[in-house]
Amino acid sequence: MFSFLNNIPQVTKNILLLNVLFFVLKFFFNSQGIDLDKVLGAYYFNSPMFQPYQIITHFFMHGGIVHIFMNMLLFVMLGTFLEQLWGPKRFFVFYIASAIGAFTLYNIIGVYEIVELKQTMSSFLNVTTLDNIIHSSSMFDLELNINEYLNTLSSSNVDVNAISRYISFAKTPLVGASGAVFGIMAAFAILFPNTEFMLYFAIPVKAKFLVGGYFLWELYKSFNGTPGDNVAHLAHVGGAIVGALIILYWRKTDKKHFW
Repeated sequence: MFSFLNNIPQVTKNILLLNVLFFVLKFFFNSQGIDLDKVLGAYYFNSPMFQPYQIITHFFMHGGIVHIFMNMLLFVMLGTFLEQLWGPKRFFVFYIASAIGAFTLYNIIGVYEIVELKQTMSSFLNVTTLDNIIHSSSMFDLELNINEYLNTLSSSNVDVNAISRYISFAKTPLVGASGAVFGIMAAFAILFPNTEFMLYFAIPVKAKFLVGGYFLWELYKSFNGTPGDNVAHLAHVGGAIVGALIILYWRKTDKKHFW
């Protein structure tokens, strides 16, 4: 284990260890009745749950073992190579920029949706009161508290669907390093497009086709989601776009890192 870590460059290793640490802490706090995803995950900017620190903390959180394993596997595989190529400072800047870029694009559509839903709901309820209920309720009490509040409304034109959608937008956190990892994937595909990966351990596919196809799939899913799909596809797209733009800019202005 320690010999494996010794072969990973410093920034990549530290980010890997931080992600594993936060994952372990998540289960410890859950055993104490504290949902760390709810505290450190990121919400839309105009959600009552949003806190500025979540812009950073959310990309150290993960939903489950498969989520963190796949993200960290890709991160270590490709990140190790890119850090050795660029050096720790440039690699760290790239990682953070990709993660924040992913979060920003994820917010664009969600913020607009929340604004529209607030306008719709303002005709039959006090949105500030609803926000306070969402913010103060635990995940177990939220539905009960919302129903109690709705029973106090005298209006007959209550749009239950709008309320349901608003609650979902407002209380569902974004977690994971996937946006940053997509930035790293995009960088690798641009710099080394003909490098082959073994898809399903059997099919050789060049990086430009594998990453490009994955990006197009995520772009499609961003606007054609299926019920129950809780993957933040738009964050993946955002990370890839920001990563690609950074690489194209660096390659144009600083040739020494790209020979």
